Amino acid sequence: MGDARRQESGLVVEDRGHVRVLTLDRPAQRNALSSALQADLVEQLLRVPEDDVRAVVLTGNGPAFCAGFDLKEIRAADERGERFRPPMGRSARAVFEVVTEVPVPVIAALNGPAVAGGFELALACDLRVASAGVHFALPEAAIGMGANFGSVVLPKRIPMGIALELLFTGDRLTAEDAQRWGLLNRLVHPDAVLATALELAERIAGNAPISVRRMKETAVKALELPLWQGLRLDVGPNPYLSEDRKEGIAARLEKRAPRWSGR
Repeated sequence: MGDARRQESGLVVEDRGHVRVLTLDRPAQRNALSSALQADLVEQLLRVPEDDVRAVVLTGNGPAFCAGFDLKEIRAADERGERFRPPMGRSARAVFEVVTEVPVPVIAALNGPAVAGGFELALACDLRVASAGVHFALPEAAIGMGANFGSVVLPKRIPMGIALELLFTGDRLTAEDAQRWGLLNRLVHPDAVLATALELAERIAGNAPISVRRMKETAVKALELPLWQGLRLDVGPNPYLSEDRKEGIAARLEKRAPRWSGR
């Protein structure tokens, strides 16, 4: 295991080989996303391509994964008369958008409920692991917020009618129903959530990094394109022309572990 580094904002950063583990560590606030925590999370995610990280695990400390934006911080700013800017109208990068743009797979290890912005954070990830008893909700309509990211992304993840009902009512979605609608990759015992996410991340990190990155970018960009356009995207370095392709074939034929160079 690598050394864990805790930021003042409450973000714990730990690199385990080629896997970066980001832990929201504000358990008393149910890991609410303060401005400082969002900024540190964005910064660490933007560093991923520079640090030879091949997979990211995002989790929380305590009984909740994330309760969303820090409402106490928002109310204090309102009381000071500060102008509230919508998520996509701020000078800083929107954290959910940054998560979607990380070039390597991001796995949410959902140790507890993911509500409001916390659910949106989970939706921004590529894979999701949770346990029975965990729930998800977008209650923004009940407090006059907008769930901007969730309104766009949730209907892309589950059937439109189910997504709209959750958005309009703010009702809870159980982990069992989330798995039934294809929102979860694994539903495991509570004690196994992080271990399962780490195992997935390590398996991914053990594969050719050029191939994994290209697969992620191609899948995301081709999702809503016609077949012929998706097949011709040709995004990022081409694994077919890489040194790692030669190494991967040699390793398979020689029955040994490949030594990836990322070239």
